[in-house]
Amino acid sequence: MQPQGPEEPAEGVEDVVRLTTDEQLRAVNNLVRHRIIRLLRDGPATISQVAEKLGLLKGSSSYHVRVLERAGVIKVVRTRKVRGVTERYYAPTSRQIELPDPGQGQPDVLMRHALADLEAAPADPARVVRLQHARIGAAKFAEFADRLTALMDELGAASEPEEGDAELAVAFFRPQDAGPVRQDTADGEERDEEGNTNGEQGI
Repeated sequence: MQPQGPEEPAEGVEDVVRLTTDEQLRAVNNLVRHRIIRLLRDGPATISQVAEKLGLLKGSSSYHVRVLERAGVIKVVRTRKVRGVTERYYAPTSRQIELPDPGQGQPDVLMRHALADLEAAPADPARVVRLQHARIGAAKFAEFADRLTALMDELGAASEPEEGDAELAVAFFRPQDAGPVRQDTADGEERDEEGNTNGEQGI
């Protein structure tokens, strides 16, 4: 039997899906599933195609896809029959995913995934990695936040499916003062900025 053509895609995706439940947060708190979502943003794919492109076993691909589907992060957008078997094509349910603020001292899932992708990326002299510190007021902070958001949107709009992958991760925030910096001394003891060693405090 000849494969049937794909059915018409489901209705358009939402702009933003806000993840709030434990099930949803567990679904995206996984590097493999993060990469599946990223892959599906390039276009719908089947479980077999996801497995092939990401180098996964088909059973593993199926498990991760099902987790994301149950969490409402991806959905079936079309199906087709191949030799009597129904193939399901999955795509994200939204253009963007919004996660709750992890809170002070808690891991930031998005940044951890971005760092893992950066460390796994091949060496490329064209890539830009930098950290910039500044002291600015509330108005300037809001201005730069808007400009960074606009730049991210502009990059997303410039995406062309046939071109190579590019990723931009932004973390613009006011850091928390972590207290005195511990410094190693010549004799192996730690000394803080005031010269106190180990757990001692100045009087």
